[in-house]
Amino acid sequence: MIPDPARLAAIHARAITPAWSEAALRDLLAQPGVWAEVEADGFVLMRQAGDEAEVLTLAVLPEARRRGRGLALMQAALTTCRIRGVNDMFLEVAADNTAAQALYQRLGMIETGRRRGYYARSDGSSVDALILTLNLGGALP
Repeated sequence: MIPDPARLAAIHARAITPAWSEAALRDLLAQPGVWAEVEADGFVLMRQAGDEAEVLTLAVLPEARRRGRGLALMQAALTTCRIRGVNDMFLEVAADNTAAQALYQRLGMIETGRRRGYYARSDGSSVDALILTLNLGGALP
């Protein structure tokens, strides 16, 4: 079942700046290999190509943060990845997003690259993206 893009867009708008539109989420969800793990207060959007999967976005409502929601969503995504035969999962995270980095490190993800100035900020500045990778050959965290 495809999740409701309007619901996901509403969560994304409250969780992330800049937010993705309902149309963008609908288009992504219609692509082969894209799926979402969804809870009432957040979601993770994934894309698989062959034996690799990418976290496209993880959004948790501000009032639900620091309660294990992001971890639960990521663990659900990891379980689905394993079922789908994914060997490696990766994502990009802003170098200044220490909370997200702590979550991903808890899952065992390691920094494997950096994209300089990848994320544009509303004040005109930019911040690097850290590329994090997880080999799924091990046990679930």
